[in-house]
Amino acid sequence: MYSRGYSNAGDITRDSAFSSSSQMIASHADGSKEVQSLELKTPATRRILVMDDNPDITLTFKKAFEAENENSNKKISFVVSTYNDPLLALSEFKPNFYDLLLVDINMPKMNGFEFSVKVLEIDINPRVCFMSSGLINQEALREQYPALSIGCFIRKPVSISYLVRKVKAELE
Repeated sequence: MYSRGYSNAGDITRDSAFSSSSQMIASHADGSKEVQSLELKTPATRRILVMDDNPDITLTFKKAFEAENENSNKKISFVVSTYNDPLLALSEFKPNFYDLLLVDINMPKMNGFEFSVKVLEIDINPRVCFMSSGLINQEALREQYPALSIGCFIRKPVSISYLVRKVKAELE
């Protein structure tokens, strides 16, 4: 595998003293050893909470991100939690866990903005993408919800390829 200047590729061994699996010890023919750093091609894991009162949408989005995980050229791996009830999602919300919230605006019990404000009181770290099938007056929303950094809107219906691209762009 790594035979540049070494007696043979079998001379590269793991050193149990290193806690990182990205470092290897290479033994040279003269008995000397060298620490090598190896680039691991593991994708960055991003956790997404998908909130929509329509179970078909949450299931479809979850399946879309899982299918994206199967892509051999992936740079990001997705872990998706879905909820159809904002009150349940709020009660089960884990701080410092999610990287992105994908939230429908129009839901019963609590709209997506109210949900996001409450979540961001618990954890200010996740980015928020709002979804809606209707037109959104972004300026009016910024005035009504000044605590939200409103930046990402996704209009439904949305193609899966656009959804994945938009989410990846938000996470970069």
